[in-house]
Amino acid sequence: MSDPIRPLIWTLVLWASLLGHSVLAADLPAEGRATEPTPPPAGKLIGARPFTHPDWFKQSFLDIEEDIREAAQAGKQLILFFEMNNCPYCARLLEENFNREPIQGFIRERFDVIALDIDGDREVVVDADQSLPEKEFAQRIGVRYTPTLLFLNPEGEPVARVDGYRSPADLKLVLEYVANRAYERQTLAEFISASTEEIYRLRPHPRFQDLQDLTGVKDRPLALLFEDARCLACDAFHDGHLADPEVDAALAPFVVVRLDALADTPITAPDGRQTTARELAESLGIDYRPAWVLFDEGREIARIENELSRYHLIGILEYVGQRQYQRYPDSPFDYINAKTAERLARGEDVRIAD
Repeated sequence: MSDPIRPLIWTLVLWASLLGHSVLAADLPAEGRATEPTPPPAGKLIGARPFTHPDWFKQSFLDIEEDIREAAQAGKQLILFFEMNNCPYCARLLEENFNREPIQGFIRERFDVIALDIDGDREVVVDADQSLPEKEFAQRIGVRYTPTLLFLNPEGEPVARVDGYRSPADLKLVLEYVANRAYERQTLAEFISASTEEIYRLRPHPRFQDLQDLTGVKDRPLALLFEDARCLACDAFHDGHLADPEVDAALAPFVVVRLDALADTPITAPDGRQTTARELAESLGIDYRPAWVLFDEGREIARIENELSRYHLIGILEYVGQRQYQRYPDSPFDYINAKTAERLARGEDVRIAD
């Protein structure tokens, strides 16, 4: 998931706002100052984490075609690592994966890694005819979360993508899929299914409804939750986020349907297609479990295919469940940023990482 919240920016904005108010109040006569309400102190943003990427990341001139060639000559493939300052998920992914063995050694042997700042202005040379700043490049390829890992093969083709944080076990599967060029034979979802054992039994939840015709959900948003027996994170998800009262409240506006992504259960998709749970997951490109796909009025509004903090999970659920997407059509994080700023301005602390 990405954490597009800009903690430093929000803090500076709030400080500037409070400072400006104080200066104006100081210029008023005493009786004027006495009538001015005292603003609450700004709240604290908890969980933003500064980080540095490993010194073995490639020092690149950001000529992507040249980087692909150099990686291929060394028998490697290329990872573009999209990050953002103070991103807690970036810090955690680096700490738990890129900075620890055995994954660190596996990455260094098989891949070149280039860090890109989604707010950065360095020029990225995409090909002989096109270059653009980092932030525009990130927008162009649809980066929604930080970190985002984009895997490019020796031909320069994107062969896998990770949006947001993944645990070491989950990320190792993606790394092996690309390193072994399994993408030439099967999808990532197929590779993960074939590479993992059945470790999870689908669990009930009071919010889950047993529906086969998803076109029948018309007056409420629809939340599809994809799980399967090989899900590495589903038990923890049920014990944690799904057991949380605030998450449950954010789910209340939805019709919630849980689908087994490996089952051939016949269903009618939100767009009216006759399909199965397995085929729907494949057509949506779902390769992570548990994954949420959130619909309203038959249209996909947002999806969650990574491990998020409770705060961000609730924010994305509210974005669709409260139809905040009508006010913030570009991104759920525009809504989350606005919500965060309002809470900080009221003097509330906001914890963006668990």
